[in-house]
Amino acid sequence: MNKDVIYIDVDDDVTAIIGKIKKANEKIVAVVPPKRAGTLQSAVNLRLLDRMAKADKKQLVLITNNQALIALASNALIPVAKNLQTKPEIAEVAAIMVDDGDDIIDGAALPVGDHAGNLKIKDATRPTSMGGRSNVIDSIDVDQDDVTKPLPVMAATSYVVGKSARASSSKIKIPNFDKFRKRLFLGIGAGILLIALLIWMFVFAPAATIIVTAATTPSPVSATVKLGGTAATDYKTGVIQSVSQSEKKDETLTFDATGTKDVGTPATGTLKVSKLSQSDQPVPAGSRFTTSSGLVFTTDKDVVVPASVPCFPTYCAQSVNVTVTAQNPGTDYNDVSGTTAGPNGTTGTFTAPTSGGTSRIAKVVSQADIDQATGQLIGQSTDAEKKLLTAKFMNGEKVIDSSFTVERAPAVSSPTVNSEASSGKATLTITTTYTIYAVATAELDSYLNSSLTAQIKDGNTQKIYDTGIKNVGLSNFTKQGDVMQVAITATGQIGPKIDENQIKQQVKGKIYGEVQSTLQQINGIQNVDVKFSYFWVRRVPNDPNKINIQFQVQNG
Repeated sequence: MNKDVIYIDVDDDVTAIIGKIKKANEKIVAVVPPKRAGTLQSAVNLRLLDRMAKADKKQLVLITNNQALIALASNALIPVAKNLQTKPEIAEVAAIMVDDGDDIIDGAALPVGDHAGNLKIKDATRPTSMGGRSNVIDSIDVDQDDVTKPLPVMAATSYVVGKSARASSSKIKIPNFDKFRKRLFLGIGAGILLIALLIWMFVFAPAATIIVTAATTPSPVSATVKLGGTAATDYKTGVIQSVSQSEKKDETLTFDATGTKDVGTPATGTLKVSKLSQSDQPVPAGSRFTTSSGLVFTTDKDVVVPASVPCFPTYCAQSVNVTVTAQNPGTDYNDVSGTTAGPNGTTGTFTAPTSGGTSRIAKVVSQADIDQATGQLIGQSTDAEKKLLTAKFMNGEKVIDSSFTVERAPAVSSPTVNSEASSGKATLTITTTYTIYAVATAELDSYLNSSLTAQIKDGNTQKIYDTGIKNVGLSNFTKQGDVMQVAITATGQIGPKIDENQIKQQVKGKIYGEVQSTLQQINGIQNVDVKFSYFWVRRVPNDPNKINIQFQVQNG
């Protein structure tokens, strides 16, 4: 016979469950409660559901393994099945030992029990007050007909009312499977992490560094090399690649103007210039005409004195007028008149007394002031500029201290020499270029390595342990035109040639003491130390890729 299956949610109340039962189309309704029975844990609710189902001409079957729920269903005479394929039966109720009938509440005595007891069964094969099985239940179609063993049940729940009117019920403790499942997953995760940690600790993490101290012989390197700029380093030609840093800036110094000068207006006038000559006589601008008292006037423009003309009994000189200006300002050049002597035998006569000369004494820049200020500016410390340039080498270059040079352009004064300094102050400016040279560490190490290689007599038995790059010296920098040279001094270390791969094969899988005793037997090895990657590692790994060999030098 067909049946409808209803799955009850934890949050469903009695009304919701009744609604689901009424919506069922088949006469047999299999109710599958959740893990937490919820609403179905009440005997009253179970009786109510059974009554409503029968009123709707349907038969309820409870699908559960919950012993407490099976006991409640037995009291309500609701058939129970372990699963949807098992034949349902009304569970047998074990006898209940009671001490006093007054303390037991009979569910059948409740009002809902009265109604349930009087409710008619659809097939009318038995009254509900009897414990027999109805024909409707017997007609349920199940897949496993051979499952007829009654379900074991626990005693029905009793409700005891004490004298203090406080009700209590004996509850069956149901395991929390959600919490158990979480703990199970956490335990599995922790176990996986522990296994992964152990694999990492003992498979991937172990590593060892073997520090070998070898007996070496110091080998000095001393040479003068040419700084090649961008040219490649070449030991044979004595060229090493170099780099430089430079900075150009204007250095200024303010100083006091100590010179004095009359900066007044020079006097002016007009001269009548003449000369007895058979040809024209040119008089260029700036020609000097001196009075008998020593005052000098200069012509303001070019003029030409015409040639003399015949007049009985000789020649008569011709003349030309030209404006003149006193050589120096001052009132001493005012009111000058008379005759003056000019160049090339020319004479000049003032057409009127000179005028307009004034006197004003002012501070001016003297050459002595400029020389003194230049000395002060050049004498300032350049340590700050040198430090700034050195800091620009960002890749570990070896700086040549003696290569620091300072190039200065000629000093420029403002105001210029013999010019008035209106405030009594002047400014001296010198354009200066700072330059310093350095050699890249890799280039220097390459040169030292080539130099030491040339000193090795037998490459099969000797090798370079240290080029001396850490303590290399660069000094005696010289520059002649575009040619720059520097002296290199260093001390390298040459010792026995030891095969790293052979060492790795000899030490793998050994503990600290075994490594020391094995390697110290090799000629040329003075001392051996072992550094393990982690504190729990006590043995050198068998994987050569996890073994690092480091060499230290010890002068022998």
